[in-house]
Amino acid sequence: MEKTLAGQSGGIRNWLMFLLPSLAGILLFMTPVAWQGDITIMIAVLAQSVQGALADQLPAVVTGLIVFSALLTLFVTLVKPARVLNSAFLNTLFNVRPVWLLSRLLGAVFVLLVQFQVGPQLLYSGDTGGLVLNDLLPVLFSVFIFAGLLLPLLLDFGLLELVGTLLTGIMRPVFRLPGRSAVDCMASWLGDGSVGILLTSKQYEGHHYTQREAAVIGTTFSAVSITFSLVVLAQVKLEHMFLPFYGAVCLAGVVAAIVVPRLPPLCWKQDTFINGEARPANAEVTPEGYSRLGHGVQLALARAGKVESLGQVARTGVHNALDMLLGVLPVVMAFGTLALVIAETTPLFTWLGVPFVPLLELLGIPEAVAASQTIVVGFADMFIPAILASSIESDMTRFVIAALSVTQLIYMSEVGALLLGSKIPVNIVELFVIFLMRTLVTLPVIALAAHLVF
Repeated sequence: MEKTLAGQSGGIRNWLMFLLPSLAGILLFMTPVAWQGDITIMIAVLAQSVQGALADQLPAVVTGLIVFSALLTLFVTLVKPARVLNSAFLNTLFNVRPVWLLSRLLGAVFVLLVQFQVGPQLLYSGDTGGLVLNDLLPVLFSVFIFAGLLLPLLLDFGLLELVGTLLTGIMRPVFRLPGRSAVDCMASWLGDGSVGILLTSKQYEGHHYTQREAAVIGTTFSAVSITFSLVVLAQVKLEHMFLPFYGAVCLAGVVAAIVVPRLPPLCWKQDTFINGEARPANAEVTPEGYSRLGHGVQLALARAGKVESLGQVARTGVHNALDMLLGVLPVVMAFGTLALVIAETTPLFTWLGVPFVPLLELLGIPEAVAASQTIVVGFADMFIPAILASSIESDMTRFVIAALSVTQLIYMSEVGALLLGSKIPVNIVELFVIFLMRTLVTLPVIALAAHLVF
């Protein structure tokens, strides 16, 4: 007979501390809502409301934050003030490795040039730095504010402990991941990939994901939302084919999630936590005398019992938001602008696409040469392939390019830069290799789906 839970886990207080914040977290991060004709989540609705209210001011606000972050990081690096070094939060935020100091300084230079439109036009045009500052960073700013402040509702009150215990039987054998990673996937799929990356990074820092698990989740489940998939499909004029399109995206995404993490470089990642310790062998084993549900509830109530005050939770939320605003926005500005400048001003991505011509021809994709020019450029920004594909005559080819751009997942104007700016253990070379691996794995699946549809 299953053991009694309430008595062991603190009674009614812990039940309320588990249920109320967790339900609020589910409603905010994981419940689909209809908003202005789109399906999204409440966090995204709140973010869009801020964007609408402060549309004209947000680029200037973001510029100020990036410059402030760069100057304070430079000051801490040179002066090393004791007040900062002795503060766990400030030290983590501003006492960074040289590569991140350089990226913050570069981001500050770029954002000033773009904001005041000085220097080379290729840096501040609407296709490069102007796109990052005026279109992308305001979105990320708004998402980071609300996701950072409210993320403790998912993290700190036991929801992940319950979900992780219930879904370990699926996530571990299929994807070699803990069950709690299903929450990352759901938040990304319904809302925004940046929310999933933020959630994954915090779970990694909290010793819930190993290095391998964090790298796999961040590069596999930080999916483009349904809403943005519709935007991509509209760009290639195939809105009427949303169901087969998204079916192909989901199928290819699942295949990639199974295959790519079992290949280098992800399979080479250490299966140890951020502090170097390994996950205990019995960490996911259900104790004798408990059902999986009962054990999950016990863990959830025990986690809720560790919350001493709501003030503590609020401080954690502020910490999360500032960490992303001051630590990640400069990196996105730096790497996103560089990637788009390379894509717009050099034939590099076109050259890199040439080896895909024989594969596209083998898969029976019409206009293979034109299609090949869109494949690797998605590493700079996932919307560029759809823009380039809009001039291709073949519906099948446009379908394949649109679906591929979504399943490639890693693009430096947002997801890639977010990953680099987070604590998730990946570098830019590994991200490019993973991008290519995802391309090679998902392209045949999407091509098969296209042949079935057309």
